Formats: sequence, C-alpha cells, structure tokens
Amino acid sequence: MADMVMLKELASRIRQDILLSSTRAGSGHPTSSLSAVELMAALLFGGFFRYDPREPKHPNNDRLIFSKGHASPLFYALWAAAGEVSEEELLTYRRFGSPLEGHPTTAFRFTEAATGSLGQGLSIGVGMALNGKRLDHLPYRTFVLLGDSEMTEGSQWEAIQLAAHYGLDNLVGIIDVNRLGQRGETMYGHDIGAYAKRVATFGWEAIPVEDGHDFEQVLSAYARATSVTGRPVMIVARTIKGKGVPMLEDKNGWHGIPLSREQSDQAMQALGAGAAAKRIIGRMEKPENLRPEQTAPSEPGSPAYDRGSTVATRDAYGKALKRLAPAYPNLVVLDAEVSNSTRAEYFKEAHPERFLEMYIAEQNMVGAATGLAARGKLPFVSTFAAFLMRACDQIRMARYSDANIKLCGSHAGVSIGEDGLSQMGLEDLAFFRAVPDCAVLYPSDAVSTERLVEEAARHVGMAYLRTTRGKTPVIYDSTERFPIGGSKTLRQSEQDRAALVAAGITLHEALAAADDLLKEGIRLRVIDLYSIKPIDSDTLARAAEETGIVVTVEDHYAQGGLGEAVMAVLSGKDCRVHALAVRKRPRSGKPEELLALEGIDRKGISETVRALLV
Repeated sequence: MADMVMLKELASRIRQDILLSSTRAGSGHPTSSLSAVELMAALLFGGFFRYDPREPKHPNNDRLIFSKGHASPLFYALWAAAGEVSEEELLTYRRFGSPLEGHPTTAFRFTEAATGSLGQGLSIGVGMALNGKRLDHLPYRTFVLLGDSEMTEGSQWEAIQLAAHYGLDNLVGIIDVNRLGQRGETMYGHDIGAYAKRVATFGWEAIPVEDGHDFEQVLSAYARATSVTGRPVMIVARTIKGKGVPMLEDKNGWHGIPLSREQSDQAMQALGAGAAAKRIIGRMEKPENLRPEQTAPSEPGSPAYDRGSTVATRDAYGKALKRLAPAYPNLVVLDAEVSNSTRAEYFKEAHPERFLEMYIAEQNMVGAATGLAARGKLPFVSTFAAFLMRACDQIRMARYSDANIKLCGSHAGVSIGEDGLSQMGLEDLAFFRAVPDCAVLYPSDAVSTERLVEEAARHVGMAYLRTTRGKTPVIYDSTERFPIGGSKTLRQSEQDRAALVAAGITLHEALAAADDLLKEGIRLRVIDLYSIKPIDSDTLARAAEETGIVVTVEDHYAQGGLGEAVMAVLSGKDCRVHALAVRKRPRSGKPEELLALEGIDRKGISETVRALLV
C-alpha cells in the first residue's frame, strides 16, 4: 500500500524543484511539468516502477520515456526526489555544459532517448517493449508520458497500431490531458473520453482517470494497468496545467514561460518550501536481477561472387544480413513491408525471431529502432530510399539519442526505371550527409555491398547504405575490403587527363565512358567513392592535382549529393570540378533512357569530358 502522506510530500517537493530550476534558468516549461506531477510521482514512488538507479543500463529495469520532453523540469525533479540529482545540479538546468538540457538528451544519465520533437516517444517505447517481449524475454515494462497536444501526430497512431498488433502488454502510455497547448485549447480539450475511445478502437486497454491529481485514482489506474495482459495500456488522465500554483492553473498564455524570482518565491512558500517534503527521498522498487540469455558470436564466412556476374546491390544487402547474423547475435532487422524488394527477406527467412515487420509506417519504424538500440540491439532498418524521407525527423532525433542504428535505402535514383518519380530516392544523400557523424555509404557491386554492410555493423554510430534496384556487374574480388572513409581507384595512369568520381550505378557508366574514351586516346582516372561521408579527401586532392579536371557523376539530385561533397573537399584547389547529376524532372521509362535523359550515362559522361578537354 502506497504511503499517501509521503506521496503528497514528494509532490510538493517536486513542484518546488520545477519552479526552482525553471525560474533560475529563466526559461523552460513549468506549467506543462506541474500538470503531470501526481502521474509521475505515483508511478516512480508508488510501488509500480522497478528500477535500480545504481545501474541505469540494467536489462530488467523498467523504462521511462518523456515523449512530452518539454516537461523536462519535471523529469529532472523526479530524479532529484529519488536522491539522484542534487539541488546544485538542478540549478544548472539549461546552462551551457549541463547534462540537464532544455529537452532531455542522453547527456543526462537517466534519459532513455532524446525527446522534445513531439510525437516520437511512443514509437521509442514500442521498440523497447518489443525488445523485452520478443527478443530478451524479460518482464520489464516501458512507460511513456505523452502530452495531449502531441496526440494529433500521425506517428503516435502508427505506434498505437503496431503496439496493439504485437500485443505489447508491457507498454503503458500515460496521456497528460491538461487541455492547453502552446497557443490555446487542444483539439479535444478536457474530453478524456475522446482520447480513450480512439485508443480503445485501436485495440488498447484505455483507463480514464477523472482527476489526475488524486493519488488514489492514479494509483488505482496503475494497479489496473500493470495487471492487463494481451494488449498495451493507455492511461488517459484529466489534469490542470500549472497545477499547484493558483496564478498559473488552467490559464492560457503561460506555455513555456517561467515565473519571475518574486513570483516563484511566493509560489514556493505556498507549496511549503523548507518543510519535510524538501528532505525526504522517494524510493523506487528494485527489478528482479534477470538478464537475457547470451549467444556467443561465430564467424560469418565471406561473400562469394564471381567477377563479371551481375547482382543487384539490394540482393547483396539481404545476403550480407543473413551471413552476418551469427557474428552479431544482437542484430535485428526492421522493414516497412517491402522486404521482398529491399531483400531483407533473406534475413527474415533465416532468422524470423529477429525480424520485425513494421508495415508501411516508416516514422514508427525508425523510432522503434531507436528504442531497440537503447536496449542494446543492433537494428538494421530498410525500405525504399524515397520512403525513408518520411522519417527525417525521427532519424534526426535518433542521432541525438546516440542510437547505433543502420539504415538502408533501396531503389535509389532514376535508374529504378518504369515505376517513376514517386519511387525514386533522389534526396537521400543530401539528408544523410547533413546528419552529424552519420556514415554515408554507396556500394556499386555485390562485393562492396556485403563488405560495407560488415563495416556498418562494426561502426559505432549511425550509418546509411544506399542500394540499387537493377543488377550491376561484380567488379571486385570477394577478398577486397572497403573501410569507411576510403575509396577505390579503378583506372589510373600518369597520362590521365581528367578524373571521373562516381558511386553506385553511375560508377559502371563512368567505367564504360573511360573505356570508350580510351579508344580515342583519352585516358581517365576512375574513382569509386563508395564512402561519401566520411570522404577520402587525400585521394580526391591527389586526383585533382594530377589531372586538373574532376567530373562527378551521380544518380541523385545535384543539391547535397556526391558532387557537392567532392566540391567541398576540392574548394580552393587549382582544378575544375564539373558535376553530372539528376537535374531534370524524372519520369517513367527504361533505366537506360532515364540515365540518358539526365546525362549521367556513358554517352553523357563522354560528351562532358570531351567538352571540358577542348
């Protein structure tokens, strides 16, 4: 039985710390934090949350995600109430260099994932719950605090659908229905029935709480939530924004505005500053000391392809995942209902227990991968390169969570052919190049694909691999290695008059153009720039110095792609750089027709080189 007196004293202390930190910072979201105090205090200190703060990474710890990350003053105040954050540390909130950032990031030791871009926390929770139920087979629960405003985000409903599909009864969402958003009332205001009805329709157990500040009602809701089996649970609680500070309660216009020092001092006195609540420490239950079974890695073998044979790089991607599975027991594969196109199905057929079908819901897929990575898994995420762009914000935030996830975009470029422009990934290189510290890899044949999948798996951090629909010739021996940050020079002589730099499908066009021009006595250097980021600056600089002309060729829009990556390296060098890329609106057609339309086929490359040499 929870100690009501203790919980009320803790709630008072937590409210004081919310005001203390946000007022001292001069910024933050105190009203959004105050509304969820009882919801979170009852969870952490009411006997439902099992967590060992001495071991935050314990595999059987329950997990807590603040999807409404702007309520960070509450998040940090909870850990202060648990005795894990001092008052001195609280006072560093939002200061430069402090781990207590404006929205939670992994700089703070108890943060599961970076949040604050609304609509993403539930997807991360889905990944963590999937890990516990299907992969690690551990009884921990994942709790996600949600704001009512963010429930309009489509990504929330992607997550809600998938959680019900997989029967994630170890996932509990808590919607803080405080009625007010940033600029006024939310879509449903205080109508908790509207949220409960919608969630229940999707197959969740919905638990309405009429007064989210009544500990008896809240504790009863958690008791019911933790007894449900076979389906996920959503607690829908009516709360008051700014609760505990009369001048703020249910008042519009206070979102993201802290109290002044004078206002805060008055509110703190009303909350009992200096009373026993400021001295007590809340206690969390410890988890059972259960850990997942460990599987020893084994040698994966080597890729086996005959030079000159033709294999699509997407096929090699799927084969590489299957081959690498024994070497990486923590490797899991997520796909958005296109595994027969991305070829992730090869892994699925061999290891169905480690394959997660995420259906056509790319935002949730990336969010779930972030949750899986936070629980120690090595997620490979695949879909068409064009469709990954739906999840740009989730990918951006995954990087800020330091998520060790790998993404593969297939069907890149106009070379996919007749399917037309809606299916063509033509912006992906630009986006992934802009993601900090994300490796961007673009193989051209089966061997380089398999080796780059190996490199991506070994790489600690985010990596993006771009694959091609059509078959391309195998040009490398299976023993060849492809370190991230490198390149391969495939044609070279002292008489080279220009250097062709390409990757993927256009590398083969560049090789063909070099062969054509050689018949005219024009020697060209050809560089396979398989690692677009990090980039092989030394090889490119040497090619520029020795030839004076560099021509880049890519099946991607000119903005932000391979060409601009090369130009950035060669800026200030005494050479000419000419970029061939997709510059016309694509259309349906044969791959060779579309490459010709854009001037990135062997003929277009040859004509460009001749013109530059005049």
